[in-house]
Amino acid sequence: MTPASEDHQIHVTLDKVMEKRDITLTDLAEKVGITNANLSRLKTGKVMAVKFSTLTALCAALDCQPGDILSYVPANAEAPVSD
Repeated sequence: MTPASEDHQIHVTLDKVMEKRDITLTDLAEKVGITNANLSRLKTGKVMAVKFSTLTALCAALDCQPGDILSYVPANAEAPVSD
């Protein structure tokens, strides 16, 4: 994923978890209580912040941990490759 800004190295792997759980963007947005547009921006890494309440709702809906959908990659390393 390409970060929204080069100022951070947090990469979003939400798409991989969604694929593993066989859940659509629309279904997940409904379960989490956010708009499709906001979830899409989060999924593509085009956000600069995520509320803990949103992260909690995502983890509950996907039965995962925050580290399953977010990862830190140092500036001199390549983006993570998910299974």
